[in-house]
Parts: sequence; structure tokens; C-alpha cells
Amino acid sequence: MRHMLTLDLIEAVAKAGSIRKAAEVMNLTSSALNRRLQAFEEEFGTPIFERLPQGVRPNAAGELILKHIRAQRADLHMVRTQVDDLVGVRRGHVAIACSQALTPFYLPDRIAAYRTRHPGVTFSVSVRDRAAAEAELSNYTADLALVFEPVNMADFEILSAIPQPVCAVMAQDHPLASAPRLRLRDCLDVPHVVPSPRFGVRHLLDVALRRTSRRLRPVVEADSFEFMRRYVTHERAVGFEIPIGLTGAVAQGLAVRPLDPADVAPGHLLLGQLLGRTLPVAASRFAEELTQALRAMAPS
Repeated sequence: MRHMLTLDLIEAVAKAGSIRKAAEVMNLTSSALNRRLQAFEEEFGTPIFERLPQGVRPNAAGELILKHIRAQRADLHMVRTQVDDLVGVRRGHVAIACSQALTPFYLPDRIAAYRTRHPGVTFSVSVRDRAAAEAELSNYTADLALVFEPVNMADFEILSAIPQPVCAVMAQDHPLASAPRLRLRDCLDVPHVVPSPRFGVRHLLDVALRRTSRRLRPVVEADSFEFMRRYVTHERAVGFEIPIGLTGAVAQGLAVRPLDPADVAPGHLLLGQLLGRTLPVAASRFAEELTQALRAMAPS
């Protein structure tokens, strides 16, 4: 900054111990730098350097000036950081723990859009099941968690919640793809693949089946929704997932049909943070934008 230039020159001379050497570092002529120092000393009212045969060194007044320069620079950095906080361009980092369904499309799109406006902010994304995502909030490994049907809610501060129906996923030419009303029992009558009990979708399926005499008898149980989306094209099977993870599924040759809510109640995708924690600025700003984006998805 221009008003700091003279102070930078003084600090450069003190560090170099020579006007000539400092002038080279600061890309000035020795005479120009000497004139700047003399003008400052005249205005300040006292010399700040001792002129020695082999160079210069700060005198007592100069040491006080140098201390002031360093303190002013630290204060200026603090103010700049505060201003950056106000306008949302602070360089920072956002750590997110999220359900697997968010990683193929939704979260990459949101992060990329945010970084287009704030390229100084970096991200880390950890795919975690419901319990692990909440644990990472508690131990400060993650700033935010974006999870489907969290397990424990005691320390989870909800920032946004949107309903997500459980959908059946199958090949586009599967007989159930054109059914006028898709019932859970119809899906269980054909080969089906399901996520493991750690996932919210499986939890909702298990809850739904407690009211019936039917049971899941999957041909495959997996921890990967990507695997399940691929597998249903091989055995004319049916898989289960939530809509936010199915962007682009049609382009992959899949049909996506919501299950009848009378059979399987919709769950909720929750964005949250550790209860009572003040988030870093970058994480707080991203959470605000993500909250708005999620609310826009919610049915009116």
C-alpha cells in the first residue's frame, strides 16, 4: 500500500544495514532512497539512523520506529482480515462430512460455484455414514455435515432440512419403470440391491417393513450407491436411493421412480454444524449459500 512505502523503506534499510543494498532490494537508486529517509527524518524531527563508515544502523529513535512499523503492519493485517470477513473473500478452508449421495453431482457443483466467486477458499470433503459424520462435527474434524437421516441429534444444530423420498432405481426397460404406482412390495418381488444398515435409505426401508410381514432379501448389499446403480443394469434388479444423488441417472440409462409414501415415508437431508460452535468465516459463508440452495430444492 502506498502510505506504507516509506515505512517499508526504513525497514529495508535497517535489515540491509546499507542504503545502497536496500535500494537494490527496493528497486530504487541510492540517492532516491537517501532523499526519502532524510525527508522522513526532517518531518519526524530527529535522525533515526546512525551513518557509519560501512553502512547505517538504527539509533534508539530508529528502534522505536521499527517497533511501530511492525506493530502497524500486524494491525493492518488484522483489519484487512476483518474486512475480508465482511465481504466474504477471506482465504479459508471448509471441511465437510457428507453422505455418499451428495458426492457424484450435488456437492461438487455447489463447491465449484462457490469457488468461482471465492477462489481463495479451499475444501476437504469426507464421505461418511450418518454416525461418522456427526462424530466428525463433535471432534472438530468437520465444520459442516450434510447427511441423510442423522442418528444422534443431541449436538447437531440443524441449519437446513429438506425432505427426500426413497426412490427405486432400475434400467429404463425394466417392467416396473412404467408402473402407474410403484409399491415397495413390487420392488421386493424382483431381484433388489440395498445399501448396508449404516445408511439412511436402508434405515427407512427397515422401518417401513416393520409394519409388514415382508423382509428384504437382497441379491447384493453394498456400501456404494455407485456400485448399486451400475449393478441394476446387469440383473434387471431394483436399487434404492434418494433424488439428490440421482442427477444424471437418466443419462446413465436408468429410470428413477419414487416409492409410494404410504409404503416408505420420506426422510430428511440435513445440513448441520456442532451445536454452539462458532464456525470459521469461510465455513459460515458456504453454509449460508448451501442453506439457500437446499431450500430452493424443497417442494413448495
